[in-house]
Amino acid sequence: MALVRLDKFLANAGIGTRSQVRDYIKYRRVWVDGKPCIKADTKIDKDKNEVTFDKRIVSYDEFVYVILNKPKGVISATEDENETTVLDLLEDKYKKMKLFPVGRLDKDTVGLLILSNDGRFAHNTLSPKKHIEKSYYAHINGEITKEHIEKFKEGIVISGGYKCLPAKLSIEYSAENFSKVNITIKEGKYHQIKRMFEALGRKVVYLKRISFDDIVLDESLQEGEYRLANDEEMKIIEKFIEK
Repeated sequence: MALVRLDKFLANAGIGTRSQVRDYIKYRRVWVDGKPCIKADTKIDKDKNEVTFDKRIVSYDEFVYVILNKPKGVISATEDENETTVLDLLEDKYKKMKLFPVGRLDKDTVGLLILSNDGRFAHNTLSPKKHIEKSYYAHINGEITKEHIEKFKEGIVISGGYKCLPAKLSIEYSAENFSKVNITIKEGKYHQIKRMFEALGRKVVYLKRISFDDIVLDESLQEGEYRLANDEEMKIIEKFIEK
């Protein structure tokens, strides 16, 4: 890691804003390697220096990856004057890390959403050329048949004339007025899954993302809950960072 100023180190770790942490430094609440440090521009190496704030060790990761179970009614944005955003769900320490949603889920769609401040990870997963698989569970307001499965395999033409890449559709339950299905797509056009079913004369009434590549929604997370990526998820994330 390149050396970083102490005030930036503390701000990025979620201790406070740059101006707040400068006050903490000034009033000797911040120690480096067992001694109080009163210079905000002191250079820190997170692998060599031990930084404490009010006697608690401060851990710092340049990039953060948050696994969120997004609830209905929340938008995939960093800020909005009228709507609740995914960042509004986070603790203050994460709000100060300049996180953003990696990809989007519609306001009424729930499930797996990754938040990060790592532009490399976002680029290497969201580029249209990458064809990252994303899987969803859905309720449909009508019968779904083997004919629909074949149409998904062929690639459905949605509104606007765009032909989607071949996708996977499987049926959990199907009746005349209601069906439960699973869908896997390799792209992320605006309202894509809803538009795919609309092209078949059907309507999505519930949609939940259950996986993003090999990262699977942690079902122990209630809607609106989140946690940092665990070791297994980091292995998957790192393969995109290294590309």
